[in-house]
Amino acid sequence: MKRALRWTLRGAALAVVLALGGFLLALSGIVPIGASGGHWAITEWMLQFGKRRSIATHTLFAAPVELGEPWLVLKGAGHYETGCRPCHGSPDLPSPRIARAMLPRPPYLPDVIAEREPEELFYVVKHGLKFTGMPAWPAAHRDDEVRAMVAFLLAMPELDAAEYLELVHGEATHDTTAAALPDLVESAQVPDVVAHNCARCHGNDGRGRGLAAFPTLAGQSREYLERALDAYAEGDRHSGIMQPVAADLTQADRHAAAAYYAALAPGAPVEHAGPEERIARGAEIARRGIAERGAPSCRDCHGPAEWARNPAYPRLAGQFADYLALQLELFRSGHRGGSRYSELMHHVAPRLTPEDIRDVALYYASRDPSSDAAHASE
Repeated sequence: MKRALRWTLRGAALAVVLALGGFLLALSGIVPIGASGGHWAITEWMLQFGKRRSIATHTLFAAPVELGEPWLVLKGAGHYETGCRPCHGSPDLPSPRIARAMLPRPPYLPDVIAEREPEELFYVVKHGLKFTGMPAWPAAHRDDEVRAMVAFLLAMPELDAAEYLELVHGEATHDTTAAALPDLVESAQVPDVVAHNCARCHGNDGRGRGLAAFPTLAGQSREYLERALDAYAEGDRHSGIMQPVAADLTQADRHAAAAYYAALAPGAPVEHAGPEERIARGAEIARRGIAERGAPSCRDCHGPAEWARNPAYPRLAGQFADYLALQLELFRSGHRGGSRYSELMHHVAPRLTPEDIRDVALYYASRDPSSDAAHASE
């Protein structure tokens, strides 16, 4: 008994000495923390081992990541170029110079993606990694955006440099003369802010590159677009993709981008909408609402209507059905945010079922935006 007590006391004393020694070592400041010196091999191994085990443990019972939407890869590509490439490289930039001097050095992702399960990628993109420079996703509740990043990351190892650039930039061009944009706008030049910040995702023509990854902007009112950019910049509308972009723009830039896209012709509907019976049901909801659930009609604010609408409300005709459905689901969950007018939708969307949302989205996607635009007011 006495022997056991002695060993216990000795162990406790040793623990106190080690703790005190560690504190004094840290207090002395002699341990180098410069990134230029690197880690000891054992330190590097322990850090990497601990990181891998933590990710594996926290994703052990994670639900499978849903990656079925065909536009997810495109949506993730646009953000990767600005948000991830400077540290993690890309097929056309395998070794970013600044990132090479970081400690730990960010991995070149095309070489290591295969080592991770989709659920592990989702966890890292959403939550980030402590002490590495890897941030958490800027909009904590936008799992749809995180899924888009995972979809792109899984696709990237198969891309060569030309394919990567085509996916990221599409038809966006730095030739911003009017000759490069026939029938789109009469002004002499596309604003620099559009060419360098917007066109990669939304297109020079404002039609979202033909997929629901990005909304069509052409023909929306200037006031709505500018309010949306302001809301992103101020953190009132939640998106890990758009908030960093908008926050980096000046007020003059946001005004110029909004004015440019508002001046473009909206064009024909961008996609085949869906089954006629669902479109018809969506049209009925848009016209009359759902009285028994207290859901008002959509057309009073969003058209089609014979009267001028509030220019702070978006035009929905011809918008992508998947994009509209996503926005309504975000309103329904309380995670979208927006300008001060968005509070109206936070009260309306919870009164709609997922089926209602899909049918209304299909209806508006089927409409010709050019005919509805005639009723909008600037």
